[in-house]
Amino acid sequence: MGETPEEFPQRIGPYQILQRLGEGGMGVVYEAEESGPVRRRVAVKVIHAAHYSRDVITRFEAERQALALMNHPGIAKVFSAGATESGEPYFTMELVRGLPIGEYCDLHRLSINERILLFIDVCRAVQHAHQKSVVHRDLKPSNVLVMEQDGARQPKIIDFGVAKALGQQLTEHTLVTLSGTAIGTAAYMSPEQADATMDVDTRSDIYSLGVMLYELLVGALPLDPAQGGIHVFLANIASRRTDPPRPSAKLSGEPASGAVAFSRRTNVKRLRWDLSGDLDAIAMMAMHPDRSLRYPSAASLADDLRRHLDHQPVIARLPSTRDRAIKFIRRHRVGVASTALVVAAVLSGSVLATVGLVRAQRAERIAAQEAAASTQVTAFLTDVFSVNDPGRSRGGALTARELLARGAARVSAGLEGQPLLQARLMQTLGTVHAQLGLYDEARPLFDGALRIRERELGANDTLVAETLQSIGDVARFKGQTALADSALHRALAIRVAALGSAHSSVVTTMAALATLRYAQGRLSEAESIYARALSLDSMSGRPDDAARARRLRGLGVIYWGQGRFEKAEPLFNRALEIELRTLGPDHYDVGGTLNNLGGVYYGMGKYQQALESYERALPIFEKSLDASHPNVFGLYNNFGETYWKLGRFAPAESLLRRSLVMKEKVLGASDPSIANTLHALAGVLRDEQRYGEAESAYRRALAIRERASATNPRPVVETLLDFAELMRRTGRAPEAARFAARAKDLSATQR
Repeated sequence: MGETPEEFPQRIGPYQILQRLGEGGMGVVYEAEESGPVRRRVAVKVIHAAHYSRDVITRFEAERQALALMNHPGIAKVFSAGATESGEPYFTMELVRGLPIGEYCDLHRLSINERILLFIDVCRAVQHAHQKSVVHRDLKPSNVLVMEQDGARQPKIIDFGVAKALGQQLTEHTLVTLSGTAIGTAAYMSPEQADATMDVDTRSDIYSLGVMLYELLVGALPLDPAQGGIHVFLANIASRRTDPPRPSAKLSGEPASGAVAFSRRTNVKRLRWDLSGDLDAIAMMAMHPDRSLRYPSAASLADDLRRHLDHQPVIARLPSTRDRAIKFIRRHRVGVASTALVVAAVLSGSVLATVGLVRAQRAERIAAQEAAASTQVTAFLTDVFSVNDPGRSRGGALTARELLARGAARVSAGLEGQPLLQARLMQTLGTVHAQLGLYDEARPLFDGALRIRERELGANDTLVAETLQSIGDVARFKGQTALADSALHRALAIRVAALGSAHSSVVTTMAALATLRYAQGRLSEAESIYARALSLDSMSGRPDDAARARRLRGLGVIYWGQGRFEKAEPLFNRALEIELRTLGPDHYDVGGTLNNLGGVYYGMGKYQQALESYERALPIFEKSLDASHPNVFGLYNNFGETYWKLGRFAPAESLLRRSLVMKEKVLGASDPSIANTLHALAGVLRDEQRYGEAESAYRRALAIRERASATNPRPVVETLLDFAELMRRTGRAPEAARFAARAKDLSATQR
């Protein structure tokens, strides 16, 4: 945790800057606090001087004035505008703390109807913008955040950065498509938007809303730009050479359709039935390639969705006689149902008797299985540990790792007749391997447990969720963020459905998801999820325990990553207090919290206090963990960086090289965390004026970080800027300028 977050200005106008929230093609967004008569948190959007060109400034001014026209609860409000001391324009707007609409719906496992109700609110907000003669032109899930206000869900549309005025001039310049290039995000882009020769009107936003609706319904895009390449995709969209499947058909072809249905509180068969008909037709009409055949307005799209919810005929399709009958029954459920009750009453007595008998027999069977499983576990563990019997081990005592390896081999090869027992032991052994940092050994055990549990218990059992979370955690440690995301979301959906949203295991999975968001560089989302997890903890009335301490520590890490050290420090101290009381001074979690506390002091520039925290953590780690555990050599890394800042280059270099060797051995030569050590080592060598060695370390760090930059380009920017400093020190100004320019370009693409 020794890496310093990117620097940002302390103040912009009357606003104290607290943290960087994101960066895109037009500027950088900060969270700030207004220090005037009205004290409030706001978002400040600024254009850097490096991006200061006529077309970008034109777009920025359009965004500023377009937003100022809006007055709707579903659109982020604009408060003020101005310029920095260096002349860079900025404006301040409502700070929206929420999740992208798709993630929010999946996290809370909203049903199809609940998603439609939320989406109708989005359509109403877009209609408001259109009435102000403004087209968004970049509607997508990440630009629609959902927050909770007074217990109600409130979507907020953000980033009118590519908005276009209709019928009025928003700025003194004419806003056009930049140099004949399409503006927007490819997957949600209308055909006329992809065709730079055509004008764009409000119906382009209707197309984007259709794509968003499609994705909310089935969890997948109608057409994926990644298939065939972005240029081919745009060409096909622009020429109308596209024929996406209807939502219900798309669901049938998706391998993860079971998980999609489950996150919508239903099953695949029911979901396909719900989508067929009205919703298929509504989505396809909104996305019609010919804009004259789309819904004429966002309000008309919202109205058709409302008619669907009210079981009224929709304008997107002509209802059949069968459809009318079904809608009649749904509108008049009470009257129709009363007739059916008479028949149901006759049958219910015998059915209930049968159900009671089945339940009793099932309970008896489960109890017998548990007793047999307990006996089998005892026999298995006895056999595994008996290898240390001198008569069997030939006189050589085996290490814990060797015992684990032998146990893993035994459980994978045997126990075929007891599949659930086999899965339980695989899960346990996988967990122990993971806790020791043996992720490659843990993964096949978890995979085996998942296969068995899904086969024996079904895809939605809580034991399946347990294994999915383990797979997600291991994938995160290995940098496999897409796999981790999928596994954790599925685990969360299963646990919420089975246990309720306030259950401790649900909160544990939410914390794991927040940690993943942190690893992806999505700090605001991570903070939001952790805050909700801690809120559920508080509402449940559960006493402060080790699990809550871990969640406090997790939120502290998010604040650390945002550079909000004054908020992180009390969380770590509170977590440490709980852990010392409940776990004792030598527990591994205590060492982890001390390590994190050291990272906070490092970020504050209190290097001596950081060193003291690391020194308290080291004996705990060395006592409770193997020397090759990632947390051990991670701590060595932190020691090395702190010694570097204290100007003690010799011990800094020694510890960083020691950490590097252990990381390469355990994690592999291209693991992203290796770049952290290489970057710090390069800084030490540079400051010792060993420029050739420093350059070699920087180049290797840069190569690793560039390969891993898809979800979080900030580390690449960090290395490029420090590498540029090395070039300047060695008199290579042109190369330094190229590195700095690459860093700025990369920052401009970050959102």
